[in-house]
Amino acid sequence: MLVEAQESGFGFEGHNGCRMELLDKTINSYLDVWLGPRDPRVKGWLLLENYTPTFIFSVLYLLIVWLGPKYMRNKQPFSCRGILVVYNLGLTLLSLYMFYELLTGVWEGGYNFFCQDTHSGGEADMKIIRVLWWYYFSKLIEFMDTFFFILRKNNHQITVLHVYHHATMLNIWWFVMNWVPCGHSYFGATLNSFIHVLMYSYYGLSAVPAMRPYLWWKKYITQGQLTQFVLTIFQTSCGVVWPCAFPQGWLYFQISYMISLIILFTNFYIQTYNKKASSRRKEYQNGSTATVNGYTNSFSSLENNVKQRKQRKD
Repeated sequence: MLVEAQESGFGFEGHNGCRMELLDKTINSYLDVWLGPRDPRVKGWLLLENYTPTFIFSVLYLLIVWLGPKYMRNKQPFSCRGILVVYNLGLTLLSLYMFYELLTGVWEGGYNFFCQDTHSGGEADMKIIRVLWWYYFSKLIEFMDTFFFILRKNNHQITVLHVYHHATMLNIWWFVMNWVPCGHSYFGATLNSFIHVLMYSYYGLSAVPAMRPYLWWKKYITQGQLTQFVLTIFQTSCGVVWPCAFPQGWLYFQISYMISLIILFTNFYIQTYNKKASSRRKEYQNGSTATVNGYTNSFSSLENNVKQRKQRKD
């Protein structure tokens, strides 16, 4: 009986495995017809062989974004201070590594700024491909950004922009790694890695309460992101105007995606910084918070500080 149960169990697992394999083959065949042959240099690489795992990770991410705040609604927020420092330090170092390796790879391969195909950089192309795989994988790691927001009950930070950016980047880079894993694809990833060095170092330091008063560059990170998108559009457009063997369809897609990010990030910038500055000016003029008849309202400031400390568990 035990042997029969084991055999039936293995048969069930084998049946499920066959169904998954059939699903992967079906999806792969459609993608190959739609986008053409894949780059053979990444064949068999972790998570790149089939689209199904990337798609499943993205669906799970969206489910957690939807259900996580509901689960945490009646629970105390987690501090996560220690793990946040380690997590952000890790991503800062990974971003710095990718930025350095991409820069040196581009230099070694003599990459052309205006248009670079995917097969003329020699060994440097393989270096770029290896680094861009880490860049793709980092987009999976960065799902943790949102999970920490949920655990700390910072739900106001889970915006449409935040979820859109995180959910799409992992999927986009799966396709990039399978069809155009080097060449002209390097530019946006290089700039983004540099921005992430600044961003994750900021978040890592902000997890330490004593450091928060000294952190002044958050606003400039968003400005840097917007500059990154504009520069990427410019560099991508060069490949359209002065074409090489790099597929044109990917260039048009990247321009479209960058435009969507510019729209969303500009809206975020206006809502976060311009409106806050305007609100502070009005409060100053009315004397409602910072000053009253030219004197500091110490009691009001103290009261606000006490309230903030009570609300913040970390």
